[in-house]
Order: sequence, then structure tokens, then C-alpha cells
Amino acid sequence: MRILATDGLAKPAVERLTAGGHEVVEEHFEQSEVGNAIRDFDVVVVRSATKVKEAEIDAAKGSRLKLIVRAGVGLDNISVDYARAAGIEVRNTPKAPSNAVAELALGFLLSCARGIAPATHDLREQKWDKKGYSKGIELEGKICGIIGYGRIGQCLGRKVQALGMHVLSVVHCHKPADCESETMQFVSMQELLERSDFIVLCAPPAEKPILDADAFADMKDGVSVINVSRAKNLDENALYDALNSGKVRAAGIDVWMTEKAANWYLAGHPHVTATPHIGSGTAEAQRRIGEEVVEIIEEKSRELNG
Repeated sequence: MRILATDGLAKPAVERLTAGGHEVVEEHFEQSEVGNAIRDFDVVVVRSATKVKEAEIDAAKGSRLKLIVRAGVGLDNISVDYARAAGIEVRNTPKAPSNAVAELALGFLLSCARGIAPATHDLREQKWDKKGYSKGIELEGKICGIIGYGRIGQCLGRKVQALGMHVLSVVHCHKPADCESETMQFVSMQELLERSDFIVLCAPPAEKPILDADAFADMKDGVSVINVSRAKNLDENALYDALNSGKVRAAGIDVWMTEKAANWYLAGHPHVTATPHIGSGTAEAQRRIGEEVVEIIEEKSRELNG
């Protein structure tokens, strides 16, 4: 099969596919060119940078395209139902990035608790503020509210419980089995907002922000907020106001409403630890993602070839 990887693919995955007789083309296209480009391939592998929406699918209808693979967790950059209605299968790699994203969230928790990122910035500016940064808090004994208790949420939950934190989460569809214990309970959203010392967004994209101005008003004073899910789950302006008022003591943000042109005044806030959407950006996660992509493509190849 001819395979197009628009946003890159781990080298071992490319080598495995090539060894299996497939042709792999790694080339990024401007969004306006994607629809015509994917017509010439059986499979297109995308990350978050490339969108395959209705216009791109319309352009690819009747072509050789049979499969779209999202090398990552979310599918919000693909019109899944529209593609399937056009006879194009859509898959993703939900298992591979979970640990990497959970570890980044843990890093945010530690930075929010101790001011690691802003302290580093100040030292680089030759500012020595030992007194100001000696007002941190410890994670042990604190409550971590995790909104979205799927693979990433559960992975993070295990890590923070090992550090002595108590976990609260909210069930939206079904309750994951064997999660609840003395240090992990499912509660209402209202209770999570009111009790949590740290709140981490790990949920799929919602229709409107999960954490908006009303949600911030219900949180305890001095809460820390972290988003490693989808940008639309967090009202960036409401968070900025909450940081300035002191309602939120610190925040960690990896996902932004505008990629490559982040909310600069929020990213530059002295109490924010900010990263440019690097949740799955580890060598190990990229290797696992590549392996999962290969498995999906080989499965499709076997299906087509009998």
C-alpha cells in the first residue's frame, strides 16, 4: 500500500512498513493541499497538525484512500463519522501516549506546587528570590481532581496516589473497573471542584469549556489547574482572570486554542508553567505510537488482501 505520513512517523515504524513491501512518503502539506494530496494514497497517517475534515474527505471521495490513522489519542482533527460514511476507515493509537502525557501532567503538578518554572526564569534573569519561592506546598496529603478518568487519567491517578495524594474524578459514561479505593473516589463535578487542591483536565474534547468562569468560582482558593487534554476544555481568559485574582495559585498548560500562536499573555504569566503541546513528545511514546500505527496498517493490509 502507499502510505502518506503528513506529520512524521518514527523511523523504526517507517522501516517496518517499508520492509513489509509498503511505500511510505513523509511529506507535510499546507491544509489547503491536503484533500488532493491524500487521494493518491491508500493510508494517511496524521498527528494534530493536519486536519482531515469534510472538505478534505470530499476531495478524497472516489480515490484509493481507505484508511486514516491518527497517530495519537484524540480524533477531533478528523471528521470521523463523515469519513466512515464515505467508506474510509478511521483509527487512532489511544494506548501508546498515555504514560508520556501522564508524566507531563505530574511534572506540571510539581512545578505548580513549588514554582519550579517561574523560579528558573527568574534565575536566568539573575533574580534571586529565595523568600518568594519558599512558599511552596507539598503534594503528599493533597487532593488531586482528575477530570477524565480514561487511560491517561488512570495512569496519572496511580502515579499521584503513589506520592500520597488522594484522587477524585467524575464519571461521564461509565465507571472504570477496579479504580476506587481509600485514596480514589468518583464524585460529582461540584464536589470535585470544591474539594480539589489540584485539578487536571484529561478529558476528551467537550462542546464547551469544562472549566469556565463559573467552575473557577466554585473551586477552593489557591487551587492549581492543569490542562493536558484539549484546549477547548479550558476557558483561557477565565483562567487568566483567576490567576490574577489569586483564586488559582498556579497553572500548567500544554494545549492551546491556537497552535503556534499561543495565548501569549497567559503563557507568560508568572504563575504558569507552559509547554507547546508536547504531551506525547517522548522517544518511548513515539516508538509505541509507531508500533501501533504499523499494527493498524498491517491489519488493514491483511483485510484487503484476504
